[in-house]
Amino acid sequence: MSGLNNQFRKLAGAKASRGFKSLRFRLNFNLQINMYHPSKKILEKYADVLVNFALNSGGGVKRGEVVLLQVPESAKPMLLELHKAVLKSGAHPIIQYLPDDGMSREFFNFANKEQISFFPAKYLKGKIDEIDHSIFMIADTDKHELEGIDPKLIMEKSKVMKPYMDWRDQKESAGKFTWTLGLYGTKAGADEVGMSEKEYWQEIIKACYLNDKNPVKTWKKIESEIERVKNKLDALKIEKVRIESKNTDLTVVLGKNRKWMGGSGRNIPSFEVFISPDCRYTEGYISFNQPLYRYGNLIKDIYLEFKNGKVVKATAKKGEKILKHMIANTNANMIGEFSLTDGRISKITKFMAETLFDENMGGKYGNTHIALGSAYKDSYPGDPNKIKKAQWKKMGYNESVVHTDIISTEDRMVTAWLPNGKTLVIYKDGKFTV
Repeated sequence: MSGLNNQFRKLAGAKASRGFKSLRFRLNFNLQINMYHPSKKILEKYADVLVNFALNSGGGVKRGEVVLLQVPESAKPMLLELHKAVLKSGAHPIIQYLPDDGMSREFFNFANKEQISFFPAKYLKGKIDEIDHSIFMIADTDKHELEGIDPKLIMEKSKVMKPYMDWRDQKESAGKFTWTLGLYGTKAGADEVGMSEKEYWQEIIKACYLNDKNPVKTWKKIESEIERVKNKLDALKIEKVRIESKNTDLTVVLGKNRKWMGGSGRNIPSFEVFISPDCRYTEGYISFNQPLYRYGNLIKDIYLEFKNGKVVKATAKKGEKILKHMIANTNANMIGEFSLTDGRISKITKFMAETLFDENMGGKYGNTHIALGSAYKDSYPGDPNKIKKAQWKKMGYNESVVHTDIISTEDRMVTAWLPNGKTLVIYKDGKFTV
């Protein structure tokens, strides 16, 4: 489809005849007809899960609340159902209808230094102040949009946007804001993993339990199981964990003043149980057998070595340059998250070329992932709003403009060190053992 659009742009330089306009209309119309879209019933269920389960930490939106719907144009059928679901709930939708991929590359190709560093503070602060929730639908039409763009420019723009992310996090920590992400299947996503659009959508439907009679009810059961595992892990008061597999031997110190997290509606689907560890004491090495799509680039076969909490070696067979530029950001060479997914509850068994799904992969061995960069401050068991910046640093909560999840589905064993000096295997053969 992108090839046809490029042809149209070239032809636009000449005066278009009525015949050409008519041909272009017919081609676009036929392209839209040939695109696969799931049934209206499936999209209604998907919207129901996102609006009436994912937001408000599993409780759904409330009457009078404001919900920002950020949806790309290729996912317009989903926007219509989300809009309807929000209205039926009695809440107020605000729509941000996003153009499909292309503008990001254009921005970095033409923006000058001043434009890259521009931060619309009044607009973005007003947006955060106005909304109670947000739903963002991922619907990529070019998974490699920024390949070839100078990584320094991409990282610089990420730094510029940090105040916006801080405002959002502060409002979330205060219990006044929730968000969720969903995936709308596109041809680009399907092509990337060698599936048809219909096959790709079947994986989304399966992963989100959209064929169930009442998906919201199913998700609440999953939430209960995740809550059970979190409570068991918290009760153990684990000091550190060691992850061992054929290509990994990594020790992660959890530190004091932490709790395990998971579920709560952030991300649909979400099956992981995770924690923000003390970033200062990670030791060892870890390999990741799942590709990573980040900053419009593909990174494959990532290998990281840690010493005294910091990455001292980082390699990748593809995309190593963007990986190293990412790690060069302040504190992006330390971890902000350690996560495990139980293969028994996740129905995701295929690589989807989208972190939202891949970090929740189940299958025979479930998955382990770590995030380089910023920690989740809601991993703190008390009120995060009462903690000052110096205290976060003292407790080893990482702070960075980066938060990048990297995933491995290797067979591995995770052993926990307990306060009494004993050890306990908490994860083996793709399953929690607690």
